[in-house]
Amino acid sequence: MCRPVPRFTLLILPALLLAVAACAPFGSLWHKPPKSAQKPAAVAPAPAPELPLGTATHRFIITPDQDVVGHLQVTIARHEDTLTDIARRFNIGFTEIARANPGVDPWLPGEGTTIVLPTEFVLPDAPREGVVLNLAAMRLYYFPKHEKGAPVEVITHPIGIGKVGWATPEGSTKVIARVKDPVWIPPVSVRQEHEKDGDPLPAKVPPGPENPLGRHLFRLGWPSYLIHGTNKPPGVGMRASHGCIRLYPEDIEGLFETVPIGTKVTVVNQPYLLGWRSQELLVQAYEPQDDDQRDWSDVPKALRQKAAKPGAVRWKKIAAQADSIDWEAIRQAAAKPRGIATPVAPASHPGLEARIAQAPRVRNAIPPGATWDGVDDQYAGEPEFHKPAATSGAVQQSASP
Repeated sequence: MCRPVPRFTLLILPALLLAVAACAPFGSLWHKPPKSAQKPAAVAPAPAPELPLGTATHRFIITPDQDVVGHLQVTIARHEDTLTDIARRFNIGFTEIARANPGVDPWLPGEGTTIVLPTEFVLPDAPREGVVLNLAAMRLYYFPKHEKGAPVEVITHPIGIGKVGWATPEGSTKVIARVKDPVWIPPVSVRQEHEKDGDPLPAKVPPGPENPLGRHLFRLGWPSYLIHGTNKPPGVGMRASHGCIRLYPEDIEGLFETVPIGTKVTVVNQPYLLGWRSQELLVQAYEPQDDDQRDWSDVPKALRQKAAKPGAVRWKKIAAQADSIDWEAIRQAAAKPRGIATPVAPASHPGLEARIAQAPRVRNAIPPGATWDGVDDQYAGEPEFHKPAATSGAVQQSASP
């Protein structure tokens, strides 16, 4: 038996339907509107303008009173980057970029991380002649010969050097030979070390991708020490060799064509550099190496003592203006070395963080005119070097690659 509809319901239902119909179309009572009709679509933000390309900072014309070359730059890491990737694009070494970016994971800096590029350099306090290596900075400077009165040019590249116990020697020597596509014969001491570590070496390594000397080398007047390329570019900028000096393949290739036999090679170890750019004095601080036995407990005192002795133009100028130099800023730079050239005179100089904030932001890409073309394989296009039996090239024994 059907239950009768209450009279109250019969009275109120028509009024309720009329009210709902007045507020919405009939179809909306039964169908949910699409999402696009529920709320306005979000407007996508305009893409950020692309950063300009950076500047290649490896080749400069300098004046006699100029001690600083290049300029500081800042870029942004990509998701897939490591610091070694970024370093090679901008012709700096691993330790240089890691030191300039404390707290950044070198193997996974992360998408969007700001990366400081220490592409400004205080020249070593050494004669501007031939090849000059600063071990503390892990950097090479080459001053080609020039006619009297002609502009002075300097070319600079990062280097890898000898590890503790196998330190690269200091002093002066010269280039005595150049070799293309060398064969490496590991010395007995190196073979014994590798054997002890469970990584035996062959008696002879032919030219090709497995040769740690790379494709170009300079023999020096020091027996068993070389300046050469590498088959492991990420190691440039580290203390990892048995005394030899390593360069990126593209850098040693360029020098190979321009550095003549007989060129003087000077090796210094200067962790704290002062240099002038016009009337501005900058300090560039690197940590002393683990086997550096000198007393660096009071860096400002050591530098003031050096300025008091007869020396180069830069030191005469430092001595003359010693009272206007911010020696406390030098002390702080030495206490936390980042390898970033920072003004310390005149008195109204910007601090380190201000310099970084003012530095140009550049695209994370190889700058125009850079030494590297982005190709990792230095043997690309030459399949004969990928054959196991390749044996071309001169035999070369060295203390280490």
